[in-house]
Formats: sequence, C-alpha cells, structure tokens
Amino acid sequence: MDRFIPNRSGMDYDYAHYMVTQSWKLQPKNSSALFGESYQELLALALNQNHSRIMVYNDKKPQHVDLFNEANISSLPQFRSKTSSRGNRIPSEAERVLDAPGLLDNDSLNLLDWSKRDVIAIALGNSVFCLNNVDGSIWELLTVNAECGPVTSLSWTPDGKDLAIGLRNSVQLWDILSSRKIRSLSCSHYSTVGSMAWNRHVITTGGKNGKIVNNDIRSKSNIIDIYHGHRRDVCGLNWSNEGSHLASGGQDRFVHVWDRHMASPCLKMQHLHRIRDHKAAVRALAWSPHRRNLLASGGGKGDHCIKIWNSQLDQCLNSVDTGSEVCALLWNKHENELLSSHGSSENQLMLWKYPSMMKISKVEVHSSRVLFMAQSPNGCKVASAAPDDSLRLWNIFPAQESDSSIEVSSSLFSHTIR
Repeated sequence: MDRFIPNRSGMDYDYAHYMVTQSWKLQPKNSSALFGESYQELLALALNQNHSRIMVYNDKKPQHVDLFNEANISSLPQFRSKTSSRGNRIPSEAERVLDAPGLLDNDSLNLLDWSKRDVIAIALGNSVFCLNNVDGSIWELLTVNAECGPVTSLSWTPDGKDLAIGLRNSVQLWDILSSRKIRSLSCSHYSTVGSMAWNRHVITTGGKNGKIVNNDIRSKSNIIDIYHGHRRDVCGLNWSNEGSHLASGGQDRFVHVWDRHMASPCLKMQHLHRIRDHKAAVRALAWSPHRRNLLASGGGKGDHCIKIWNSQLDQCLNSVDTGSEVCALLWNKHENELLSSHGSSENQLMLWKYPSMMKISKVEVHSSRVLFMAQSPNGCKVASAAPDDSLRLWNIFPAQESDSSIEVSSSLFSHTIR
C-alpha cells in the first residue's frame, strides 16, 4: 500500500517519448505568451514552484486547483497522437493495377523484387520486365532461351544498381542502366535456383537440391560457403538486418537459422537452429526491423500458421492460424505491424498488429493465391503479384505525420520537464 502504480492503458508512448527526447528543440522563447499569464500562475501554484509547502506541516487541506477547467483548456494548443491518428488499414482498391501475363504458379520460386532505386522487377516466363515507380516507365530487361529458362528468382543488389536473375542451373548478374549481363555465376546447384538473398557483396542462393550456397561476386571462384540441411527445394531465404544470421525455409517443412560464421564447404548439418513446427512448406520469412533476433515464418497448404520466433533462444513467441496458406510476409518498417499474403481459398492480404497478432484488416482482390510481395524502399508501398496475371501496387504503410504537426504541443510541459 506504499506504492502508487499508475494506469498506463490510456498513455500515448510515442508522444511521451517525443516530449522527453525532442521537446527542448521546440521550446518557445516566451512560454507565457503562448499559454497566457493566468495559466502560468495556475501551473506554478499546482506544481508548488514557490516551495511554500515543501517540508511544512499544515492541518488545512491545500486548495484544489483545476488546471484543465473549461476556461483554461480552451486556450491550450490542441494536438493529435501520431500513432492513433494513422489507423493503418489496407485500402479496398490498389493504387495501380498492371497486367502480368505468364507469371508462374509455383511456390518454390521468387519472381518479384523492389530495388532501393524504386524499380520493380518481375519475371514472366522467360522474360524479366522492369517498372520505374518514379516516372512510370516499363521496359523489358531480357528474355532467356528455352534451355536456360524459365526465370526462377529475382533479387536486387543492396544498392539497387544490378539485378540477380536465377535460372535453371545458374545465376546471371545484370546492369540495369546499360541492360547488359555483367557476370554468370555457377552456384553448384545443378538445378533450379528458386530463391536468393543478398548480404552486402555476397549473394546466397537456394536450389532444388536443398543446398544453400554463398557466392562472393568479387571473387573469380564465387563459391565461398555451402550450407547443408534441407532435404528438398529451398523456397525462402532472408538475411537478418545486421547480416549475422540467415533464415531458410523449404519444401521439407523445416526452417533453419544459420550463423554466418559457421558456414563451411566441408561440414554438414551446421545450422544454428532447426524449426520443425510447421506442417507444410515454408516460403514466407521476414526478420523484424524493430527487434533483433525476431523472425516471422509462414506455412503453406495444410499449415496456415504465422509463427513468431526468438531466433536466439529457438523459442516460439506466438502462433496464429490464418485459415489459408501463407505465401509471403512483410514487416511495416515504421511500426510493429506485419503484412501477410495468402492462397486458397480467399487469396487475401491481411494486416496484423504485433505482438498481440490481432488482425487489423484484410482485402480480397486477387483471384488466385498471392505468391509474391515486395516493399518499396521507403517502406510505404507494397507490390503484390499473383498468377491471375496481375501486379498490384498498394499504399498500405503510409508515411507518418510530420513532426511539425505537434510542434506547439510538444512544448506544453517543457518547463516542467526542465
């Protein structure tokens, strides 16, 4: 009974953090001019700035001062919470819809990616097309012959200048500006290269033979490490944000977490963790941009679950049954939200709030399973592609309000904090 525990359910943590860390920058030179002399006097009395009651015993109950009565509150500047005002919802209609004929219906492939230079690449059969999201221009980058094709995976380099293109038994690196091939990599898969992921100058490839290969594009002999562990197609690869751990998912229903420093061409089964909880193929993998070692994985047909993992402890933190196969996962870069795309029977996009994993909204516009998603470099827009021959662009994670919207209100209690 000697402690007062406040109720924090109604507190705005984003705004409180802003006032503590940034409010000194926006403090007005003359606070009394902003709020009025009467308000300053009342506030000083309530906070006992004249020190008249400190360490003084008094039988008389101090007079109650209502700082926020109708007369005083009308003169205060109004503000809105940035978090509460956004209320993320998936729009009912896409901003732009483009034809994508020939998109393969294969959950072992990865045929869509969005570069840091705001260019979308999509593979349609034996061809690769590019869309410049800045000026809206569209062009064909290349068409491979039948012996090499079809195109089975795409992945932009970290700087967005070059595009890696996975084929039946090799990977080609293309310069996007000159539209020419820079290099071919023999990745020791001897089969379809269905997934790729970059870690600085190293491109990691996953093949139908279950092997995962690290290729250093600076080296003439590009193969530097090989991961052994999957028994069937590797259909999902994703490096952690700091580049220390790799998550891989396969048709064998396993998720592996690999330590970059444990890779070796000689050792086998050297994964850091093996996750066996999914009941179907795992192609959807996403590392949280907000919390280290937090991994989201999604299971395919017969599983339907999104699971959140602490990869350091090999511990499942949460699991939710979505009702349909999970094809792809993307984290909101600005807030703790997770976007998932799904297959039969509803073929929808669903937005989830982390860590509660409560469903915020969903939309059903594709007529077949939404196998592929990619996120814009600023994290605001999402591209979804499905074998219904459509590519759709969505504004799902709108940019946060400018700090200027709370410039006045952030100084409300600046002198109190000081």
